[in-house]
Amino acid sequence: MLPIDPTADIGRRAWVPCPGCENHRGCATCEAGRNCPDHWRYLLSNTGRLLHLQCPACAHLWSWDSGFGSRPTG
Repeated sequence: MLPIDPTADIGRRAWVPCPGCENHRGCATCEAGRNCPDHWRYLLSNTGRLLHLQCPACAHLWSWDSGFGSRPTG
């Protein structure tokens, strides 16, 4: 298991399903589309609409296209 990124800050969170552990499954709050106090992810950084995330439960790192803002270039 990876360690949590040293730049991770609980004040910068995102509510995106983790593709690593999918621990949001079965949670009524998450399934209702609300911000769950248990199943959030660290928002490490972003490049435009591309978010760089880490799950505090399984430490999985991934990038996610939020779909908000301008299209990525390249």
